[in-house]
Amino acid sequence: MKMLVILLSTITLASAQSPPPKAPAVSGADEYVDIPNAALAPTKTSTYRAIFDATRAAERPTDLLPALNMAGSELNALAATNVALANAKFAVVFHGPAVGGILDEPHYKAKFGTSNPNLKAIAEMKKSGVEFFVCGQYLAAEKIAPKSLTPDVTLAADALLVLIHYQNQGYAVLSF
Repeated sequence: MKMLVILLSTITLASAQSPPPKAPAVSGADEYVDIPNAALAPTKTSTYRAIFDATRAAERPTDLLPALNMAGSELNALAATNVALANAKFAVVFHGPAVGGILDEPHYKAKFGTSNPNLKAIAEMKKSGVEFFVCGQYLAAEKIAPKSLTPDVTLAADALLVLIHYQNQGYAVLSF
């Protein structure tokens, strides 16, 4: 009986230990833990198409925008499992309160009193082919000058048209 308890304890401990989390693609985004034998794990033969609808601001100005964190974490998932990042066809469209997170460094610092953590994540994701758009309608309504934003984001006529365009091309819409 004592041996059975020891054996069960050892099995429980071994199964509770996971591989270390990794963030090989986007250092500021959530890390990925590879789960052996998991259903629907990333595959090298799949193409992953997603448009991230970025509307929410971060909880704190030192945090990544939720949509950037999620897009980055999915790039980390693919990179951590040796899936080529060329298999990720991602785009992000910003509108609503999320636009504050794509201000360039001087404007972000003036508004929030800290450096913009989103700029590094955007630069890392652009290296992986992620496309970034901002809603021109939102900027016009809120009187936000496009020149106050990071130049890594492309001005689009309308966020909803961007979403429709990508949905029509088979992209999944993920809203954050």
